[in-house]
Amino acid sequence: MSTRLALDAYQSIEKSTLTGRELEANVLTRVADMLAQAKQADESQRGELIEHAVRHNLRVWTLFQAELLDPEHPLPAEVRQNLLNLTAFIDKRSLELIADPKPEKLDILIAINRNIAAGLRGDPGPAPEH
Repeated sequence: MSTRLALDAYQSIEKSTLTGRELEANVLTRVADMLAQAKQADESQRGELIEHAVRHNLRVWTLFQAELLDPEHPLPAEVRQNLLNLTAFIDKRSLELIADPKPEKLDILIAINRNIAAGLRGDPGPAPEH
């Protein structure tokens, strides 16, 4: 079995066994990794990789936004509104990055994705420093 076929089979099984939250957390983590890799890429490829990763991230967050706009969504209205505000920020930052792919502007998108993924997994993350 080729590596690609094995990976496709694994991902198919993974999708069928993950809960919605786990799947969303995995997607956010993978996109955060894509953004981080683009940030670290060789300067000759960085702009193109940033644009690709940012567009991918934007698609993911657009799907979340569509879910959050569903009046039947189970989250409390205040939480949904806070997440919708976050999607507006992500849209704005993404468009800025597509127009001017500055690697340092990726940090906030990477942090948001990783923090939301940790929350979906029920992992509070590191304790705040005082």
